[in-house]
Amino acid sequence: MNTTDNIITGFDNFELKSDALSDIRSKAIDSFIKNGFPTTRHEEWKYTSVKDIAEKLSLTTKRASAGSLKESAVNELMFAGKDVTLLVFENGLFQESLSSPLPNDYIIKNLASVLNDAAVKQYLGKIAQSENESFVALNTAFVNDGVFIHVPAKKVVDKPVHILYVNSGSEPAITRNLVIAEPESSIQLFESYHSLDETCEGLSTNVTEVVVKRNGNVTWVKAQLENELTSQISFTQVEQEQDSRFSSTVFTTGGHLVRNNLHIRLNGTNSNAHMYGLYLLSGEQLCDNHTLVDHAMPHCESNELYKGVLGGKSTGVFNGKIFVRQDAQKTNAYQSNKNILLSDDAQMNTKPQLEIFADDVKCSHGTTTGQLDDEALFYLRARGIGEQSARTLLNIAFAADVLNHIELETLKHNLQSIAEEKLMHS
Repeated sequence: MNTTDNIITGFDNFELKSDALSDIRSKAIDSFIKNGFPTTRHEEWKYTSVKDIAEKLSLTTKRASAGSLKESAVNELMFAGKDVTLLVFENGLFQESLSSPLPNDYIIKNLASVLNDAAVKQYLGKIAQSENESFVALNTAFVNDGVFIHVPAKKVVDKPVHILYVNSGSEPAITRNLVIAEPESSIQLFESYHSLDETCEGLSTNVTEVVVKRNGNVTWVKAQLENELTSQISFTQVEQEQDSRFSSTVFTTGGHLVRNNLHIRLNGTNSNAHMYGLYLLSGEQLCDNHTLVDHAMPHCESNELYKGVLGGKSTGVFNGKIFVRQDAQKTNAYQSNKNILLSDDAQMNTKPQLEIFADDVKCSHGTTTGQLDDEALFYLRARGIGEQSARTLLNIAFAADVLNHIELETLKHNLQSIAEEKLMHS
């Protein structure tokens, strides 16, 4: 039996296939059957093989179990601080007893409890579609739970939301998030991914759909801190309306194979998107960042900065595409990818792209990959700083350019500490 047959059998036996999501689940599994798993022959997966994941993936039951996670462990993982609305998931299952009391001035629920909500029916599976993305299709077909957030018009959510995912076993953890920010609303979100201990392994897949309506503001930070036995493949799809703002920061230090897909469609005038990424890799880690900004309307702006520090035999991939449609005049779009290689065995594959069909635009992209600046290194050593300490300081300064864009001070400080710890051992 091949890997696709295993998935089909798993769906036939899936306990939730006839719930409120049955229609989109069926369409999603049909899409997966049509496309199968991507291979390195696919241009979008040229540098990232998922062969091992496909061969090992087993989706035959509800997949997940929980109960290993304790409150003391959760407290240690609250990198955004205590003054947050916390939702905890273990192996993809919502843990109400470990989560905060949920506020009632806007809607924030675990997804499984609100599948009949009108907004869920309207948007779920419509923003991130399954037709050409096999892992989105699998997520849609087999998802158990996730987070649903619906912020009403003009509501400014005071407390940041921390969605904390912990893998405590080897079962696949499949989660789905849907965030809707109504006109003139604002919310800050932080997702973090962790392994309960160093023996946990498995795959986590997450699909997040975000709708930012007129003059809305969504700030989103994602930290991947799992151990180096795990793999994660995630897709985030954002739709922005007029005068809206979306800002994202993706921070990766953990995982064996990590694939981040971030797609943003600027579908209203005067909207803007800011995208920041930092990946710090060692050993045989692989981190693949794929981004797409679709400028569909005029007078919009996007800014993108992704940085990587790669040691050992690690591999980085950055494929960033800016697409400017014919009607999207007065577009400003900027993209930069910068990388430092700490060893001869580390490698970086980078491909910035511009596709422009409008003539009144300001667009630029660029990429650099190299080693530390010799002059800067000499400057520090001439002032009595040892070579290893000087290298670490320069790497920390390089990484800080991304982390300084995080607005939450506690979160920024704690992620900086994690980055420094990783760099000191790279």
